[in-house]
Amino acid sequence: MGGRITRQKSSSGQALQILCFLAASSVCLLTACNLPARLLPTLKPSPVPTAGPDSQWQTIDEGLQWRNLIPNGDELAQLIVVRIDPSHHRFRAIYQAGAAESLSSWRALEPDASVIINANFFDANEFALGLVVSEGAAHGIAYQDRGGTFLVRSGAPEIVSYRSHSLPEIEDVEQAVQGFPLLVEEGRQAYFAEGSGDRTRRTMIGIDKSGNILILVAPSLGLSLAELSAYLPKTDLDIDAAFNLDGGGSTMIALPGANYFQPSLEPVPVILAVYRREDG
Repeated sequence: MGGRITRQKSSSGQALQILCFLAASSVCLLTACNLPARLLPTLKPSPVPTAGPDSQWQTIDEGLQWRNLIPNGDELAQLIVVRIDPSHHRFRAIYQAGAAESLSSWRALEPDASVIINANFFDANEFALGLVVSEGAAHGIAYQDRGGTFLVRSGAPEIVSYRSHSLPEIEDVEQAVQGFPLLVEEGRQAYFAEGSGDRTRRTMIGIDKSGNILILVAPSLGLSLAELSAYLPKTDLDIDAAFNLDGGGSTMIALPGANYFQPSLEPVPVILAVYRREDG
């Protein structure tokens, strides 16, 4: 599932949407059409990092690394993985209720961010579903029966599973985003579904057993949720817990230090941004 949660997309429909988006972007650039800034894709998108064998970790900054994984040798399922050491970087959930933005607009609003990704699902009116906490201010109604919560309290990030942990009191939480389903719990597959399921672009967040935060993005065809849940515990990422954020047309990532940008196909109202700690 992806984009506004009220619109379910098939993998074939998603592929057609991507082709139409790329074609429209090319025409726009050739004719110098004047779209509003929030609808513009990144004007100079970087290519997807070299597909093929899994890459090694590449350091962008102290405590910030990235690599790509090729699940089961399927290049269309490629995953971009960013590993973040919280002792050197901090996290912010940023929410504009009813006012979604493109990746280029979010980058203009948050020029100091080392990483930007889309976060919660949202409805047709561009209001986030689930809980968002931004700088201590809570929005929405928390999911209690599904998925996971990425939150920050006392400056420390953590992932809370609905199955094994209860959410802390909201007044103790500084930042939070939610999504579903839960993909990995205690290092094991957490999501099971009959059939292959839809393959689509994905945005995910996790934590490894050393406390590093992992951001995972499938920028191409991706895998189904059940396939991802089975695959992730078998990698060398040492994942303790992970869950799915919004995907499909909403999937976006900006990784300026690697000169890598994947714009979404539609604007989004809530993001998770990462910044270098001044004291890190």
